[in-house]
Amino acid sequence: MTKSEKVQYVIDELERLYPEAPIPLDHKDPYTLLIAVLLSAQCTDARVNKITPLLFKKADNPFEMVKLDVEEIQQIIRPCGLSPRKSKAIYELSEILIEKYDGEVPENMELLEELPGVGHKTASVVMSQAFGVPAFPVDTHIHRLMYRWGFTNGKSVEQTEKDAKRLFPKEIWNKLHLQIIFYGREYSPARSPKKDVDFITMKIGRKSVIKDYK
Repeated sequence: MTKSEKVQYVIDELERLYPEAPIPLDHKDPYTLLIAVLLSAQCTDARVNKITPLLFKKADNPFEMVKLDVEEIQQIIRPCGLSPRKSKAIYELSEILIEKYDGEVPENMELLEELPGVGHKTASVVMSQAFGVPAFPVDTHIHRLMYRWGFTNGKSVEQTEKDAKRLFPKEIWNKLHLQIIFYGREYSPARSPKKDVDFITMKIGRKSVIKDYK
């Protein structure tokens, strides 16, 4: 198969498997999504979804969040890990949103990346999932699968994002990145890859990966 045929094969199979690709983090608006994505760093989506209702019951907007102190936020989000850093970032970014943006989350990648605790991936998720702006957030699943499928060299997340944006049509980025994540979790996990079910990798994967599988 040519590279373009492999790309189309992936698109077709992921669409067949996941015709619906719901956002895995529970939220109701850009602010609650931003907080949920920030909390998801080194934490599972399932755990984040258990913690955010407790946090958002007390504060689901920046104006209410700054009424809490950092220690109170930290106590609530502790199960998500990295709670000292995350609680400080949540409080500080809420202050900035009030001071600079009237409490609204800016619909701008660069402005989002300026917020405390918000890196490029978090900003990309918010742009794509809250505002519908084409973006290709690369998490560990996407980074792993893009390498296994021979679509990138695996040297950096930045290179993986560039390659993904170059190979896949812009109009499907927002859905496709979620579909790849779902596939990675179900069919091609990082540990103990399911060679009997990871049919995409077995069909188009790089030879070294397939050799390790067998």
